[in-house]
Amino acid sequence: MTPSKIQTWISHSGPKLDIFIPFLGKYHHPVSRRCCQTCTPRSWDGFYPEDLAALRFRDVSRVTERDTRFRGWLVRRICGFLAAWEWKIPAETPGELLVRICSSRRVQDAASGQDPGPGGDKGSQRRWKEKILQILGEIQAPLSSLLLRLCHWLLPKLLTRLFLSVQLHQGQLEMVLRAARTPEVPLVFLCSHQSQVDGPLLSFILLSQGVGLPRVAVSAWTSPRLRSLLQRLGGIFLPSWSELDEGLPGAVLDAYVQEVLRSRQPLVLFLEEPSASLRLADPARHWLLRVLRALRDGAVPDILIVPVGIAYDVAPGTLEQDGEPPQPLGIGTCLRAAFQALRWHRGCAQVDFSQPFSLREFVDNNLVRPVLTGNRPEQLLLPTILGRRPLAVESVGTLSPSLGTEEEILVTALGLHALSDSSACSAIMAVGITAALLLHRHREVLLLPQLMWDFSGLLEQLLLRGRAVGFSGQLRALVGHSLQQLQLPLPQHPLGPPRTALGPLKALAQARLRQLAGGVRHHLAGEAVGACAIRALLLEVLPILGPPSNLTRIVLSRDELLHKILELLQLLPPTLLGLQPCQPPDCHSLDILDKLILGGLLEEEEPESERWGCDVAPRRFLWGRSLGSFSDDSDSDSEHGVPKQCYKLSEPQGFPGFLLFLCRLLSPILQTYSRAVEFLEQPPWPQPEADYVEALLEFLAEDEDGYPNRSLALSSVQSFKDMGVLEVLQTPTGPLLQLSQPFQSASNREKLGAFIQQFTQL
Repeated sequence: MTPSKIQTWISHSGPKLDIFIPFLGKYHHPVSRRCCQTCTPRSWDGFYPEDLAALRFRDVSRVTERDTRFRGWLVRRICGFLAAWEWKIPAETPGELLVRICSSRRVQDAASGQDPGPGGDKGSQRRWKEKILQILGEIQAPLSSLLLRLCHWLLPKLLTRLFLSVQLHQGQLEMVLRAARTPEVPLVFLCSHQSQVDGPLLSFILLSQGVGLPRVAVSAWTSPRLRSLLQRLGGIFLPSWSELDEGLPGAVLDAYVQEVLRSRQPLVLFLEEPSASLRLADPARHWLLRVLRALRDGAVPDILIVPVGIAYDVAPGTLEQDGEPPQPLGIGTCLRAAFQALRWHRGCAQVDFSQPFSLREFVDNNLVRPVLTGNRPEQLLLPTILGRRPLAVESVGTLSPSLGTEEEILVTALGLHALSDSSACSAIMAVGITAALLLHRHREVLLLPQLMWDFSGLLEQLLLRGRAVGFSGQLRALVGHSLQQLQLPLPQHPLGPPRTALGPLKALAQARLRQLAGGVRHHLAGEAVGACAIRALLLEVLPILGPPSNLTRIVLSRDELLHKILELLQLLPPTLLGLQPCQPPDCHSLDILDKLILGGLLEEEEPESERWGCDVAPRRFLWGRSLGSFSDDSDSDSEHGVPKQCYKLSEPQGFPGFLLFLCRLLSPILQTYSRAVEFLEQPPWPQPEADYVEALLEFLAEDEDGYPNRSLALSSVQSFKDMGVLEVLQTPTGPLLQLSQPFQSASNREKLGAFIQQFTQL
């Protein structure tokens, strides 16, 4: 590790600051995020590059002579063209693909189930072959080798205009290359989706680094001409048929995915839509279902799943209002965006590959199903909100049991697990840290020296927790770069450090900050839940005890704190908090409590009269409960004479006010939920869910900022459906949303609002 150059300057208006380079030796970060040891224990030791930790990052957007077989002065000037010409592109024979798909058992069964018509056997066979060819043409097109090489020669030039650098750890790349050399086992890359550039960027990286030319699933929001062009470049689309899950279109799609996997072409699937992040998109469910069927039908012996995280300083493209649905893309739109990108740099980007895991092992263990099919929040959380009975923790579940067939439940489990892994392996960018500080810590006038001081403190907290950051450099340069990317002016004094004060931000700037600060919130969401639970307990205690001189003198009960954490975990979906779905909420609550203790936010406290030198009293262990009982079953202070565990508040060194900062990280989510409760009394019931969502977004836009978040609005609707606040009515015209009977009462809606607001007010 290169030693850091420490420079110090003293500001008369601020504290003494150290300008340093991150990634110091005292911070240990693994080369790659490990796979889930619970669901895939055998994959835990596979392909992990412990011997590759010494390898460094590489800027993959710049093709050099090392990417070619040649050396020399002339090669350095035409190396991009030479490298693109040497890349291996698989040759395709469209006729053979059609024959193999027509011979598929699923396709033959689907074709035989249709009406043969009056043309006899030969006429019927010709008609369904034409229909298969039509469906296959909607899915894909033969690759154009010349067009592929031309586009991948031009793409690095565009990437160098879009980004200062596109970083990729060479140890992670070697891990993926080792997995790609596994005989007869294809790779499927499951990615979070931040921008429309993700697909071309990943395709270029996989092809240029020797993994192979991937087939990339593309959103349906494209014009016909752009769709045809992307198909020639390796893009694949879902067929536009209403009976996709049944009949011939679904069978053709099943057969095509099996042929792609048999040929060992990498498959890239995006799990979410940029306009609704951290939510498993419906197209992703269709693709994952086909991948799972290919494994179960024996088309391939196994499939290696590689979660991928992509992080940007600022995602390419203008900041679209989350209240608007995505607009179709055309060739003209893409060209205009490319020419606009030539005018300025967009910052940095980083691509991270998580450790591959075996899909067969994941399916055989199937440990997520008991969690997904457990008791609903309607059965557990709703009685607590309405004051009927306390929250129980046995068989706590996270989603509705009405998830469909076993196959659909497994698809949901795989998608949510991969979405959590891909989001967790994404690096935290400097712009994200600055945006989080401006939004959640400094809401009024701010001196830049104080911002730099807090940037250093928050960065150290993230590094101490093993989080990956996608930047390096001097502190002053990092903060200045972040403010420039945020389009906030940063005038500097020619003879000294910056002394500019930032004033209150406008509504559009706040919406931009909320979008860019999502990465920090996602990586600290668990501890933020614990901080909000502490806030809720303080709201109950302070009216009784009165305002203390120091909050660190208040002692909190472990059982009550776990209860509050569990209540908030039942309210918010796990994908919104970055939690793996294979663990039940009570295990997550214990993990969150451990993080609060290890992070220095809580310290164990015992009364002097009950402080024992050694705790050896027996404790019973119940599945679904923590090691200590969640509830008080008797009037005594403890079971078997063991005193209750208590904690007192603490403050980590180097970042004062960290607990309040964590509480504010979840404030955009909880405020959206609170406003959604107020909206329940306005719509006419029943109504279609799409109309309800649009009306909710218009209602949220009436706030001061005027820029609602579509993803959070959709999450609130799903949470209310799981809790039983909203019901789905099946009618001849389609499903309609209806306010459930208990919440037609204004008093119960007030209880629901008070339950949510206890985690937001202090």
